[in-house]
Amino acid sequence: MTLPSRLYAIVDPLDTGRDPIVLARAMLAGGARLLQLRLKATATGALLETANAVRELTAAAGATFVVNDRADVALACGADGVHLGQDDLPIAAARAMVGPGLLIGFSTHSETQLADARTHGADYLAFGPIYATTSKSKADPVLGCERLTAARALTTGPLVAIGGITAATAPTVLAAGADAVAVIAALVRAADVERATAELLAIVDR
Repeated sequence: MTLPSRLYAIVDPLDTGRDPIVLARAMLAGGARLLQLRLKATATGALLETANAVRELTAAAGATFVVNDRADVALACGADGVHLGQDDLPIAAARAMVGPGLLIGFSTHSETQLADARTHGADYLAFGPIYATTSKSKADPVLGCERLTAARALTTGPLVAIGGITAATAPTVLAAGADAVAVIAALVRAADVERATAELLAIVDR
């Protein structure tokens, strides 16, 4: 498959207190066409309610919508895909649940994890953190762009880089072999989320 955008915008308010639906609307207005909802501490009912609202926004914008961690919520809201971590459902189990029509993304944090995951049927793999990140309370060790290039050599499938990526570092990360950059903090903490999304999109599309 080919990812629909080189910018993978992730809706996670982090410590900002911002409304995820407002964040999603701003990212889409800024041109984001690949969007993930990532609300790790939200109860299932509230998560589904938010996911339904974001699904409406992404459908209206023609954007691909992915739910983090929760294959059940992705199915229930009619999302385009689910993104799984190392502690979530195995890829094969998630595929059995969601069927062939939904995208499955999978996070990896080492070359060994990536090499193992590429054989299990994920549609794309994420690799990181490339730089230091504040989006996880217990972040994995920083990998850097040299190891991203090594990871690129291990798979011909779509590869998404994640972790501390900003408008300043995105070109370097793409040059190191990523097909797309996943960005959280540089967008959700921006004073103007719509403008930050548009500017980052312009940079990655050059």
